[in-house]
Amino acid sequence: MKRLLPLFILIAFAALAATAAEKPILCRGNYHSEADAIKQLARMAATHTNHAQWKLRADAVRQQILTGARLSPLPKRTPLNAIIKNKRSYEGYTVECAAFEARPGFFVYGSLYRPLGHEGNRPGILCPHGHARKTKEHGGGRLRPDQQHRCATLARMGAVVFSYDMVGFGDSEHIGWNHGHSQTLTLQTWSSVRAVDFLESLPEVNKELIGVTGCSGGGTQTFLLTAIDERVAVSVPVVMVSAHFFGGCHCESGMPIHKTTKLETNNAEIAALAAPRPLKLISVGGDWTKNTPKVEYPYAQSIYRYFGALDKVENSHFPKEKHGYEYIKRQAMYPFMAKHLKLDTKSVLNKKTGDYDETGNTIEATQIMRNFRSAKEMPAHALKPGSIVSFR
Repeated sequence: MKRLLPLFILIAFAALAATAAEKPILCRGNYHSEADAIKQLARMAATHTNHAQWKLRADAVRQQILTGARLSPLPKRTPLNAIIKNKRSYEGYTVECAAFEARPGFFVYGSLYRPLGHEGNRPGILCPHGHARKTKEHGGGRLRPDQQHRCATLARMGAVVFSYDMVGFGDSEHIGWNHGHSQTLTLQTWSSVRAVDFLESLPEVNKELIGVTGCSGGGTQTFLLTAIDERVAVSVPVVMVSAHFFGGCHCESGMPIHKTTKLETNNAEIAALAAPRPLKLISVGGDWTKNTPKVEYPYAQSIYRYFGALDKVENSHFPKEKHGYEYIKRQAMYPFMAKHLKLDTKSVLNKKTGDYDETGNTIEATQIMRNFRSAKEMPAHALKPGSIVSFR
């Protein structure tokens, strides 16, 4: 007669098996080939044939993002304790240093651009930045000239714009935080949610007209925020929406938001969670978005058809351009934001060329844009750089 294992040992084995089965699956970088990406999109498309089925799918993907990013249940919205100071006035807009607490003691640093000469409630736009580092002349992230041009031009068109630092960039780096922090994906995604709260706290901002646009890592933040926060009304992710590339940084693919034993997804599907809200994909031939016109964009269109909203999804593709948010790509973004956020283009649109004029913008030096010159100027309760941030 065979001896039976004690019940507690069987339970222990079962628990170990379950733990092994649920080991985080990370889809990093080029996790699979371009051909495999097309097959994966086909598998995803087979899970729904109508609006109701897509809604169930969308809810499951959204929940997986939140769970994988360790934001489920959503943390309590603690006081922002915003600090806005050092106002500078330029042609058609102002800039202020602005910081707030996404979690108690954890600060998000940024630049707040506001329009001059525009009355009434104004649209609000978030501008997360990518991974581009500093140059000899300017700091990285939001301090770069291309980021400043984008924000200033949108402000001159009547939007209230908030440009904010990723962990370990700009003022966050200056104060001592490192982008390699173990909670970076969680911190940045929650900071983007709280950045919407920050815009909504400003009395001149129209809560129904909130947009977001970013490039590269900022493009990831653009579609992640849009996926999990329905307050985003317009989304323009730039050179980042790819079905075969999942982001090369741990802040994009270092947590199990794309794949578990129960569900697989990719950035093309996550971006499509914007539906039926206006979505514009900007892609280029010189990076992983080279297939967008034939792969990711048609997939997004298939979702927008469920809502009868094909007119709200667009793609501008530049086959000869490389990765970045250069002038030509900003020119593709401006009219989309203007149309869907009801911006005033009179002061910036050149009717002869059709270009949105950026020559009226003032590019600020890094030191002027600092929220705090050193950690000594921070509020006394500010967390020390590198601290683990509590989300409960």
